[in-house]
Amino acid sequence: MREPTKLISVEFVVLNLIVVLSFSNISVFYSFFHYLGTIDLPPVWRGFLVGLEPLAAFVLRLCVIPFLYARNALGLMTASLIILILVSWSYLWAVTVPALIVLRILHGAAFVLLTSTAITLLVHFIPKEKSAQGFGLISVATILPYAVIPPLTEALLPFVGGEARVYAGVSGFGFLALILIAATGRRIAGALKGWDAAGMKRPALSGIGENLRQRDVQWLLAVILLICLAHASVFYFMKNLSLETQAGQVGKFFLIAMVAMIVVRAFGGMLIDRIDKSLLLIAALAILFGCFLLFPKVGSPSLFYGLAGLYGVSMGVILPILNALLFAASSPAMRGVNGNISLFMMDAGYFLTPYLGGILVARSAGFGSIFTGAAGLVLLALILVMALAPRK
Repeated sequence: MREPTKLISVEFVVLNLIVVLSFSNISVFYSFFHYLGTIDLPPVWRGFLVGLEPLAAFVLRLCVIPFLYARNALGLMTASLIILILVSWSYLWAVTVPALIVLRILHGAAFVLLTSTAITLLVHFIPKEKSAQGFGLISVATILPYAVIPPLTEALLPFVGGEARVYAGVSGFGFLALILIAATGRRIAGALKGWDAAGMKRPALSGIGENLRQRDVQWLLAVILLICLAHASVFYFMKNLSLETQAGQVGKFFLIAMVAMIVVRAFGGMLIDRIDKSLLLIAALAILFGCFLLFPKVGSPSLFYGLAGLYGVSMGVILPILNALLFAASSPAMRGVNGNISLFMMDAGYFLTPYLGGILVARSAGFGSIFTGAAGLVLLALILVMALAPRK
């Protein structure tokens, strides 16, 4: 089997550009709840319709994983992009609840298929000794659109006549991705020919089951789930907490955290690959635990924004290391499977956290209790890592 020797290749860059374009399509829907109000949909349906796309992603990703492998990934990626383009344009006409239900499910299905096929291909172009760098750059590709697309959309809205036209306009990202596939698909397929048959075939269910019974795979996926649950609490509830504590503006918090996260993931991977990943992971988890404990207690902007920076740095380190360790623990045939299961854990975090947090709030617990609970999840993750992570 031929392993890649360098990280930055045409194939790796093109596939990451497709990931950027994919998440650019999703990140534009930050205003979807507001848009549903402008077309006079009943309030009782708005939250459901907003959550339907990530719910579809949560349910469908696990279903498609056994059917994805390197040999069929380019074809499925092309099909998902065509669906995504059609779905994006359909927001111009879908203005009723039944139509939007169908549209949101199709949107979630197309997005899951697109990102899952991209990961299935990307893992074949990451050198094992540069795995932290590779997954750091992939994670930058997933979060960069959330920093760029919302402010760009706000600047364009006065000139385009409403959100629906913006949603239709992002179909252009799909066209760009199709052009990239048309230009480089043959090269990507040719590069994959160096892999043996096991790495190119559809993974057998028995192989997936055996893979999931491995101790290293089990504890790594458990830790990823715990971190995603905690991370989603910041995404969904930090605005409410900041209003409750009057510590600072949530917009600045996310800007600082995201910049720190992107910088660490873009430029810190080389250092991470050269040192003991387990010890660095333990240190980063300890910092993250402290951040969650302090979030409900800070009362000044300087401390609030300082914690935002620490939070961004720790999250910038943790997920690339976990994915790098999962990559190293996986057989070559299971790297794409485990990469997609890792994405499923992220889907689970974004689906379950608002539900669990809502239960706490409904029982008259303050928003601080959500972050205290998240600190408990991080502590559990830290204990698992200290007990089970391999040492150099």
